[in-house]
Amino acid sequence: MHNINYIRSNPVEFDNFMKTRGERPIAQKIIEIDKEKRETQTVLQNLLAERNQISKTIGILKSEKKDATKEMAKVDDLKNKLNTLKELETLKDDELKAILSRLPNIPDSTTPIGSNEEENVFYRDWGSKPSFNFDPKFHFEIGENSNLMNFETATKLSGPRFVVLKGQLSKLERAIANFMLDKHTSSNGYVEMHVPYLVKAETLYGTGQLPKFGEDLFTAGDDHWLIPTAEVPLTSLCSNQILNINQLPIRVTSYTPCFRSEAGAAGKDTRGMLRQHQFTKVELVSLVEPEQSNNELERMLNCAEGILKDLNLHYRVMTLCTGDMGFGAKKTYDIEVWLPGEGKYREISSCSNCGDFQARRMNTRYKSNDKNIHVHTLNGSGLAVGRTLIAILENYQTLDGNVEIPEVLKKYFDNQNTLF
Repeated sequence: MHNINYIRSNPVEFDNFMKTRGERPIAQKIIEIDKEKRETQTVLQNLLAERNQISKTIGILKSEKKDATKEMAKVDDLKNKLNTLKELETLKDDELKAILSRLPNIPDSTTPIGSNEEENVFYRDWGSKPSFNFDPKFHFEIGENSNLMNFETATKLSGPRFVVLKGQLSKLERAIANFMLDKHTSSNGYVEMHVPYLVKAETLYGTGQLPKFGEDLFTAGDDHWLIPTAEVPLTSLCSNQILNINQLPIRVTSYTPCFRSEAGAAGKDTRGMLRQHQFTKVELVSLVEPEQSNNELERMLNCAEGILKDLNLHYRVMTLCTGDMGFGAKKTYDIEVWLPGEGKYREISSCSNCGDFQARRMNTRYKSNDKNIHVHTLNGSGLAVGRTLIAILENYQTLDGNVEIPEVLKKYFDNQNTLF
């Protein structure tokens, strides 16, 4: 959510920021609605003061056993006016929130301006592409050839964009998640949380998924939604709270299934496990003081990169431009792992600084020097587990159709060298 005081003071600047996010000029309309709301509140307060004064007069007249009929009639008249004004105030407040809740975050000054992913900017990379003396296979070819990755059965059970993993591939996914959680909790300072997979609409509103992106979510009855990422419950743990400054920074992590309808990706990445309705992810979330959020983003990025380094998987980091950045983010880094089967880079993590955008929607603040200040929230994948499995299959595949197990994962496989 945006700071209305900022929009009032900087309407042109606000519109220019929104233009970089693909939005039309809207500041003047916001200011007009806000003005009508505040004018209504002023009249409302004056009438309340007048009613209170008349009520006192009525009390005095009655105590003196004098006629208060005229004054009581005024109170009844004021009551009707007050009800009308309260309805108008609510109407304007709802109208204002409806507009503001659908506007994306203001980009950071270091976020590149651009309209789509073609204008993202290279930040850095690590490692080198593996070389093969054979044509590397796609992950789904390796999985299906081993009879441990089944899309046909999953489609029969649930429809397209699902998969059934069996035996060693199921164990590999579990090992990857365990390794990530172990690293983030023992070395990176995150506290592991087990969170609900079903949340209320207001929780999704707080992190920015609702109301704008309802079509990308799965509902579970009238009162619950399936989480699209653990960012939603993790970031919301402190909603409607005033934290003590000594509680910051808060760093939490969770391994959960994630559910996305992929409404905007029809026909895209339909083969294999790259884009599923259900997938697993280890999520990282931080709540920090505003002046710490830029450094925290770099820290979170390093934590996510460390997983790929430990797995010895080549990747690059891209700074997303304004047109490709997520709704709630002010700055985002995407980590893209190299997939030799596809011969291209694929996103495996996205680390974002949301500033106070989510905190305003969630009403999460901390007390400092007798002031209540909105925290800054950050989130990142540490990493997407299914895509990490894909990367291991394609980067560690062998000529005979087997897959070598990365050194750091061997302890989860009784020190085996190969998967099959």
